[in-house]
Amino acid sequence: MKIISTNIGNPVTIKWKGKELNTGIYKMPIHDPLYLGFQDVDKDYVIDRKFHGGNDKACYIYSEKHYGYWQKMYPHLDWKWGMFGENLTVSDLDESQIFIGDIFKIGEALVQVSQPRQPCFKLGIRFGTQKMVKQFVEYGYSGVYLRVLTKGKVKTGDQIEIFQKEKNSLSIQDVFRLIYENDPSSKSLAVNALEISTLAQSCKNDLKKQWNI
Repeated sequence: MKIISTNIGNPVTIKWKGKELNTGIYKMPIHDPLYLGFQDVDKDYVIDRKFHGGNDKACYIYSEKHYGYWQKMYPHLDWKWGMFGENLTVSDLDESQIFIGDIFKIGEALVQVSQPRQPCFKLGIRFGTQKMVKQFVEYGYSGVYLRVLTKGKVKTGDQIEIFQKEKNSLSIQDVFRLIYENDPSSKSLAVNALEISTLAQSCKNDLKKQWNI
């Protein structure tokens, strides 16, 4: 994997259910390196820190290989990297092969996989329809939230190299599926997910609610 684009979001005011809200989901490519901090990406705009930013969601990455699928579904949009609110658009990201707790070296930074992305209404607003939220879940490729272990600069072209592979874990794709499905045969897998120490607590809370654990 390597970085295809570094993306930053400036505040944009949107209307939702009769109210005005600010969001940083409208990310745009920049030519400068990004500085990954423990709580967020420096100079990126994060307003709702209950659901974005923080230790477990300091940086979001999404694969460029998924763009073709969505471009066919939404050909009328002005497509640029950062469309999904990702800080880093990367090549060859495979959610089925990236596991909770995996540690990667990117540029100067050391990062750890913490959870899949769970789409909210702001993604629907970005795409012009709330149907997008359900479509994103059904597609099954969530992108990856990262926990920053060592701060540092990253830039376009930097390789994303495995530093430490987590043992006895679940893939990002597995956890993403468990958050939304309710097949009773998968409950034991959900229980296993809750035992992964490196899985973000907010994600564990959602699994407990989904599976009534």
